Amino acid sequence: MKQLEFRDFYRADRDACLRAVLASVGDRHLAEDLVAEAFTRAWVAWPKVGRHPAPRAWVVRTALNTRVSWWRKRRREVASDGVPDVPCTPGDDSVDPGLLSALRRLPPRQREVIAYRVFLDLDTEATAAALGIAPGTVTAHLSRAVATLRGQLVPARSPEEDR
Repeated sequence: MKQLEFRDFYRADRDACLRAVLASVGDRHLAEDLVAEAFTRAWVAWPKVGRHPAPRAWVVRTALNTRVSWWRKRRREVASDGVPDVPCTPGDDSVDPGLLSALRRLPPRQREVIAYRVFLDLDTEATAAALGIAPGTVTAHLSRAVATLRGQLVPARSPEEDR
């Protein structure tokens, strides 16, 4: 029974989790590695994770926490000047490259809120619980992120277009 439940969960939610992690980390290969690791951990802890109110959020949070752990282990080995501008894989239509580039320019917490609210379609309360922040903070981060993305992605209208 455990195998069937997990298999169904994996098949139904892997792509959504991958998109959410990709939106946060900006690198397709890294996102795939992180999601694979998180699903492995979910399998091992499936009796607990299967009862979690938002198992997809658990997987994404685990993937992002794994990234932090990996980064901490490697930070002395690799100097970083910030988030690298890694292009999407050719033919990858899961996240628009322009949107992915704009997401990478957002602060980390805003990227996480976008990942949970938009890519995982969690409500404000579930997002707040998954991130360990207040619902009002989720709303504020989402509002700022959307305003920033709108400014970067939506072309400004000229006064002549309003006539």
